[in-house]
This record gives sequence, C-alpha cells and structure tokens, in this order.
Amino acid sequence: MSSERAPLSAEAMLASSADAVIGIDGELRVTFWNPAAERMFGWSADEVLGGELPIIPQELRPEYGAVLEQVRAGTPLTIFTRRLRRDGTALDVRVSTGCVHDDQGGHTGWVLVLYPRDKEVQAQASAMERARLVRRLTDVVADINADLSLKSVLDRIISSLTELTGADAGGFVLLEEDRVKLVSLTHLSDELYGFSAPLETSLFGELLRSGKSVLLANSDTRSLEDLIWADLPGLHTIALCLSNAQGRPYGALYALYSKRKVGHVELELLELMASHAGVAIGNAMAYEELKLQRAREQAVSDSSADGIAVLDFNGKVRKWNRSAAELTGYTFEEVEGKHPPFPIPVAHGDPLKHQNEGGRWLEILMARIPSTNEWVVDFRDITAQKALEEEREFFLASTGHELRTPVTVIQGYAAMLSRKGERLGPAGRQEASEIILDRARALAKLVERLRLGSDVASGEMTLDRVPFDLVELLGQSVAAFRPLAERQELLLDSEGPLWTLGDPLVTGMVMDQLLENALKFSPEGGRVRVGVDVGEETLTIHVDDEGIGFASGDEERIFERFFQSGERGDRRGYGGLGIGLYIVRQLVREQGGEVTAHRLAKGTRMRITVPRHRGEGAGLGVVLSETSARE
Repeated sequence: MSSERAPLSAEAMLASSADAVIGIDGELRVTFWNPAAERMFGWSADEVLGGELPIIPQELRPEYGAVLEQVRAGTPLTIFTRRLRRDGTALDVRVSTGCVHDDQGGHTGWVLVLYPRDKEVQAQASAMERARLVRRLTDVVADINADLSLKSVLDRIISSLTELTGADAGGFVLLEEDRVKLVSLTHLSDELYGFSAPLETSLFGELLRSGKSVLLANSDTRSLEDLIWADLPGLHTIALCLSNAQGRPYGALYALYSKRKVGHVELELLELMASHAGVAIGNAMAYEELKLQRAREQAVSDSSADGIAVLDFNGKVRKWNRSAAELTGYTFEEVEGKHPPFPIPVAHGDPLKHQNEGGRWLEILMARIPSTNEWVVDFRDITAQKALEEEREFFLASTGHELRTPVTVIQGYAAMLSRKGERLGPAGRQEASEIILDRARALAKLVERLRLGSDVASGEMTLDRVPFDLVELLGQSVAAFRPLAERQELLLDSEGPLWTLGDPLVTGMVMDQLLENALKFSPEGGRVRVGVDVGEETLTIHVDDEGIGFASGDEERIFERFFQSGERGDRRGYGGLGIGLYIVRQLVREQGGEVTAHRLAKGTRMRITVPRHRGEGAGLGVVLSETSARE
C-alpha cells in the first residue's frame, strides 16, 4: 500500500471532527458550521452561515460577549455553559474559544469548539457559584433601584462593583457631548472626581466606535500608564461596559484590576451591572424630570386664574390650586379626599354652569387622564359674564315685549280700517286714526327710551311726575282694546275724574299689559272688568277676568322674569316670554305704587295701588290728552 497520499486538508479534518466546530468573523457572523454542529444543534449550514450564532440563550448573551472579548485580548478560553438546540431545548456544553489571526497577526474572528459537558461535579459547582452571584446581583440591583437620587444611584453602583466583580477600583464616567467626566469612583483618590477628558481619545470613545457593549484593555496589548486610571498602583487590566439610559448612551462603568486577573464571569457581571445601572439611572433621571415637571405644573397651576382640581377615579379631590380655594372658599385641607363642592359635568368635555353658595357662577369642565385614571377639573368665575348674558337676554326680551303691545293695537286698528273702513263712517275712521296716531307716538317714545338699553332691567328708566286723570287714561286703554276683545266683554266701572301723580305714558303701558293678559288668558270669553277704588291717600285699580287664572302659591312668582305659571306656561297655546308682569311691577314701583295678583273663584284679579293727587283744582289740570299731545 502506497504511503504517498494527498495531505489532509484543514477543512476536511474539521468536517470529520466529532466535536462541533463553529467559525465566527469579526462582525460576529457565522462563517463555518461543521456537520457535528448540525448534529448537535439541529441547524444546517445553509441556515446559519452569514448570520448571528443562533444557539446563545438570551440570558447568556453577556457571557458570550465577555468570552469573545477576553479571548480577543488574550489567550484561548474554555468554559462550561449552556446552549440551545433548534427545537428549543437546552444543552449543557463545554466551549473552547480561540482567536483567529490573519497572515499579519491581526484579529479576524474566533473559532468555537463545543461538546456536551460530562463533568457533573464541575458543572454543579459552576452553577452554584453562578446562582450565588445572580442572587447577590439581584439584591444589589434591588438596593440600587430603591434610591431615586441620581447621585446616590451612581455611588451605589460603584460601591457594589468591587464586591461582585472582584475589581480593585472602579468608576462611572458620564458622557457630556464630546467629553467624558468622572462622576463617581471607589478606591481611588478623591482628587480624580470631576476629571474630564475628550471623548475621541478615551477608552469610552473606542468602545462607542466598536459598536460593542464591553471592552477589555490590558497592559500586554497597550500602554495604560498615560491614562487617568494609572492612579491605581500596578494597574494591568481595565474592563469597561456601556450603560444606556432612556435609549441612548449615558456613560460607562469601569472596573480596574491591579492584583487579580479578570475572567469571563467578571466581564459578564460587569455587563449585567452596566445594564441594570442604565435602568436605575433611567429611573432616577425620570424621577428628577418628574419632580421638575411637577414643580413647573404647580407653578403654572398656582398662577392660573382658573380653579384647577385633580380627582381620583372615585371623584375625590387629590389636588386643589390656589384659585380653586379662592373661587369656592374651601382650602385644600378642607376638600382633600372629598368630593368637590360643586356638581361634575355629566358629559365630560361639555361645560356645566353652576351657582355656588356664595352666589358666584362657575363654568366647569372636566377631562380624563387615561394613564392615571384621574380627572382634571377646570372651573372659572363667569359671574360677570352670566350677569351680562342675562341683561342682554332681558334687554332683547323686554324691548320686544314693550314694543309689541302698541304694535298690536296699531295693527288691529289698521286692519279694521282696511277691512271695515267704509262701514265705520267718518267719525269711526277719525277715532281709529286718532288711536293709531296715539299708539304710534307712544311707540316712538318707547323706542327712544330703549335706545341705549333696557332701562327697566337697569333701574334707570326716567319717569315723568305729573298729575293726570286716572279714569280718563283707563277709559282710553279700554277703548283701545275693546275692538280686540272678540269673545270677551270689556267694561270700565269707574267715573272720574280721579287724579294721580305719575307718568301717564308708563301707566298706559302698564294698563295695556294687564288688559292684553286678561284677554289672552280668557280664551273662553267672559267679562274683563276695570275699576278704581278710592282711598284717603291711594287709588287702587283692579283688573278682573274670568280666565284660566294661575297656580296656587304663585302669587309672587308670576312677577319674576321668564316665569309662567300652570297652564299659562304652555307657550304653544298662549305664547309670551313670561316677562310682562315683571315689567309691570318694576314700572309701578318706579312711580311709588305696588301691584299684586289674586286668585278668584274663576279667573284673576290684578290690583295696582297708586298715590292719590288732590291738587287738580290748583292750576295742575294737566289731562292725559294734553300730555300726549305735548309728547
């Protein structure tokens, strides 16, 4: 048999190896996957080549990175660990990792040799030690996260560093734009605190440029004497790991060794600590930002003229700003944990108007905070706005109401002249024309008085104070409304003259309103009787009708603005805004009189008391017709 055979190639030998052999390049991509690896883990070469190594459990990725970094910086390393098969089951293995170099000695990747672990004693010891470190790390992390002060968090991280990793000293370097700053340290000179250096030339900068999370530097591969850390005597190894906070690089955790050598377990712990440190730092930063935000919100809330309250999901007060106390009269201590002293809008987002005990009107809005299941209530003082709205509404309503009665009379007589003018004869047409002219003059006077606003609502209506014959005025009012009484009998029972002192135009307005009401609320007909009772100092006018009356107990309420009693409130049947009697009372009181309402067995009696005047024979014989002509 000839001994001259072709030499065995390296690829052929690796393909025939009983152990799984895996090649990894500098970008951590799989470049070689032998048949034993396929048999051990279940993935074919076509499935894994060119991608990341799929057999690393998520919780052991820091260990994997630490081993590769240590091997790249030093000698081959063998560890006992756990890897995953394609079906998801775990496999305990021993992994030997070596560095691959090119012809010039440069690092180009790693070679991993894996085979099932059969040394149970060693495996158990390693697992127990790892479990101990993980438990201790868990305790340390819980202790770190218990503090929300950023400075305290950094100090706790550094003080735990030497205990867990066996480092001789440590520090935390903060990233500040293009510089790094030492903000926490242990077992180093306090003079180093606050030291700053350019990011570009620092180990931190090298770590960021590498795209990795951990970096190992030692005196065998580079000089450490020109670094700030040379303050530690005998320094031979520096391990640093990136710490991210809120999704961005925040700083780096440094572990310095001068006596013992660093292994993959220490690097793994360092990376885990840096990761937890990022979470703790992020929490501390978020807490400090929250404190700052709350301070800003409190300042804005306290400076707001609106009342602002925060309610919990049960609708009870949790926050109450200064304006809320001023608007309601209740301090925060008085309302905390209670429902607010005003109603809450039924439909959230729709404003609710409410008048509180002090008479102040509030407009209340409420919105939900989904993230906290709380409610924000905003309420403002709209007392002045409400008064303005009411005055505006009343001005428009009263103006229309005051103008309507003379217009009704004018329209009635104009219609009568149009339809029956020929039958009325000259005298009838003259009388109708005079009534239209008289009411037109009264209408012009009303328009002038209402030109600048509702004098009745403001109490600033200017009244004349002249003597006039009350019976003559009543006669004119009855005569004006008699043609409008289609189903009623309109009577005047009194004879004059009976003199009073006041404004004949305003008194005529009052009588027109009462007669209009008497006719309107007597739809079935009947008598409407007007009379005057004579007293020593007063004259009492009564207007009686046989209509629908008003509800018991409403004797005073029918004089309120916009109030309509009982059947009278059916606007479809009777119309009106419910302000006529309010105007009547205001006008009567302006002249020193009073008006009251009384329920009859059938119908209503309106009673008006005015002062009696006895000077008609002393040169004050001013009659209504003369006053009207003068106006």
